[in-house]
Amino acid sequence: MAMYSWAPVEIPSIPPSQDVPKRLRLHDSSSARTIPVGPAEGDARMYVCGITPYDATHLGHANTYLTFDLVNRVWRDLGLKVNYVQNVTDVDDPLLERAAATGQDWEELAEDQTELFRSDMTALRVIPPDRYVGAVESIPCVVELIEKLLPTGLVYQVEDPEHPDWYFNTADAPDFGEISHYDEERMLKIFAERGGDPERPGKRHPLDCLLWRFARPGEPSWTSALGVGRPGWHIECTAISLHHLGPCFDLQGGGTDLIFPHHEMCAAESRAVTGVPMSGAYVHSGMVALGGEKMSKSKGNLELVSGLRQRGADPMAIRLALLGQHYRSDWEWSPQLLERATGRLATWRSLRDLNATRPTGETIAEMRRALRNDLDAPLALSIVDEWASVSLATGGEEPGGYDRIAAAVDALLGIKL
Repeated sequence: MAMYSWAPVEIPSIPPSQDVPKRLRLHDSSSARTIPVGPAEGDARMYVCGITPYDATHLGHANTYLTFDLVNRVWRDLGLKVNYVQNVTDVDDPLLERAAATGQDWEELAEDQTELFRSDMTALRVIPPDRYVGAVESIPCVVELIEKLLPTGLVYQVEDPEHPDWYFNTADAPDFGEISHYDEERMLKIFAERGGDPERPGKRHPLDCLLWRFARPGEPSWTSALGVGRPGWHIECTAISLHHLGPCFDLQGGGTDLIFPHHEMCAAESRAVTGVPMSGAYVHSGMVALGGEKMSKSKGNLELVSGLRQRGADPMAIRLALLGQHYRSDWEWSPQLLERATGRLATWRSLRDLNATRPTGETIAEMRRALRNDLDAPLALSIVDEWASVSLATGGEEPGGYDRIAAAVDALLGIKL
């Protein structure tokens, strides 16, 4: 059954500004440069790696999806039509392990957590992807892609009579390493930490990644020409992105923890079958910490969006707290960030009853400049702060200014005042 997304977000239309950049520039992890991302006109294509549905939605998740929601909003503000695809890894080892540990059916766990994620994204006013695609529904296109890879000579089965799993010879793939630029020692260390199996006997190289896992007792499996089993993690995103966006789309996105192995492996698989780069840019959001360590499911040091909402936090204050950090920075969550964001939101909303405000045209232009320059949301917020401060202190000469700023804050930053 096809996965469904969440409710559309209404985006106000705001007048154009003069003397603002005509392209969005973002930091590309592959080249380590800030480059124009997206076309000058027409369709912009973006793929963002989605959740494995358990422990959703923690603030690390939210930080990532708000980052690419800003990309979506800036592209739309530039007049581009956005084709946005996001996956859901609704079958994978971590999900199955959690289901086994809790005694919950794995499909029920995946659906419950995916629905919670949808409700959190709706509350945070994240524009839904045009295609929200599950791994399970994508198994036919995963198998098709693996079959297309067979003639490259980079696909093989391990010599294991019980479980002759299919692997991709990543280490010998063209341009492998072009995303992360890590040396092999670092790759091996991270691969072992993030779902890889460098010690698996029978592999051509320890960094080779799993394409198709033969069925094990008690695990879900599907019948295919490759044998009865299920897909590996990396090939899932490669297949979904190529099927829905085609090769060399504009942006591949996720957190920095996906640079390696996930995005590196996906890029290698895609190039091997298409002969061209998977994406024009690889853009990554920073990590969010809690209690001095990166927020992660394995450590359990999570702050959930749903938990904050249940305790009475305004979703717009949560969004403001996240946007107060630059998307590429690593930072630590604290209750004080939410308190400050709640105060900022109240200040902005307090201008609602002013008859006139400081002029808005240059303020909106400055917001656009900030966001088009590597998504500088903290600067955009401070620009609105300054406008609000002056307007509250001295009033102004522009009737209806609040409504114009409210529309811009909504359209560009996703904050509903």
